[in-house]
Amino acid sequence: MGHNVLQLTKELIAIPSVSHWSNAAVSNFIEDRLKRAGFEVERLEYTYKNDEVKVNLVAKKGTGTGGLAFLCHSDTVSGMEEEWEPFQPVVKDGRLYGRGSCDMKGPLAAVLAAVADVETAHLEKPLYVVVTADEEIGLFGARHVVRHSKVMQESRPTHGIVTEPTRLIPVYGHKGYWFIKVTAHGKAAHTSSGEGQSASFRLAPFLAEMAALSEQFQRDPSYMNDEFDPPTNGFNMVFADDGQPNMTSATASCSISLRTMPNARCQEIMDLITTKAEAYGFEVKAGLSPAVYTPTDSPLVQAACHATGNFQPETVAFGTEGFHYQKLMELVVLGPGDIAVAHTVGEYVPVAELEAAVDMYKRMIATICGPARD
Repeated sequence: MGHNVLQLTKELIAIPSVSHWSNAAVSNFIEDRLKRAGFEVERLEYTYKNDEVKVNLVAKKGTGTGGLAFLCHSDTVSGMEEEWEPFQPVVKDGRLYGRGSCDMKGPLAAVLAAVADVETAHLEKPLYVVVTADEEIGLFGARHVVRHSKVMQESRPTHGIVTEPTRLIPVYGHKGYWFIKVTAHGKAAHTSSGEGQSASFRLAPFLAEMAALSEQFQRDPSYMNDEFDPPTNGFNMVFADDGQPNMTSATASCSISLRTMPNARCQEIMDLITTKAEAYGFEVKAGLSPAVYTPTDSPLVQAACHATGNFQPETVAFGTEGFHYQKLMELVVLGPGDIAVAHTVGEYVPVAELEAAVDMYKRMIATICGPARD
């Protein structure tokens, strides 16, 4: 079919798909491309809280189970139109500028170009392209795919490439994110009455314990993992209450976050904090996006190293929707562009990386899905 990855990226950028809007228009474009390339496409729709229709696409080429899945998303962060022209792609000095050029319409275009000419008869194992909505505002699309896609549930791809920008460096792990909100309740009253009970004072001893833990996490190597940069868990806490100088607070809360890593006692930390909060009788709400980690000697990571020519895979501190998929398949994060320029005014992707990504993805397909045996 002869796809020009630069032109394809421009076309994707020119279809606005900011997360808070519907991504139906860009999904229609992508679905048409996939069907023309011989994929069977499962279309999964849901409605966001503002009644915008969101679209996930799960495409498959080839028969059987296992194989390789490219895991992409079609939404972007805000265009910030008041500061530039985000949906009018421009090439300058070897870079393609535009919203999503890096995260991740450029990587998505490289995938579409790489899979376009793969013949079904040449596949020993099936090939998939998954394109989700709402990655930028909560990973809701990936969660919806895992829960509702018949293709994913029945075919169960063995290997997955999360196509976030990594400068074409194979990434075998990224940090997760744990969030807990601890709320203390008191009694609001004017301070002159002496009848109030400050929720802030109730919470204070717990806050002191958390401050001590923070210091411990910064100096104790057993809470660190040197595979990551930084090796620490990013332990953070913010505080809020509803009191005033002349009125006791009825509620006070602290929100604690942790960048989780394997082999860094993170589960122990989460259990410890939860136990301490509950011992005070506080209300506790928590959520977890687990870290993603694939051993460097795994067939997938080694295939990525051979495809890129880079035999020093890395970890990253940012997260991806990969954690939704990792119970289904082995994962590596790999794509053109630099995450440092994602979401910025003037976001760009090097054109040379876009073109290199197409060949790299083709090599990954050949290695994992292979030519069909006679």
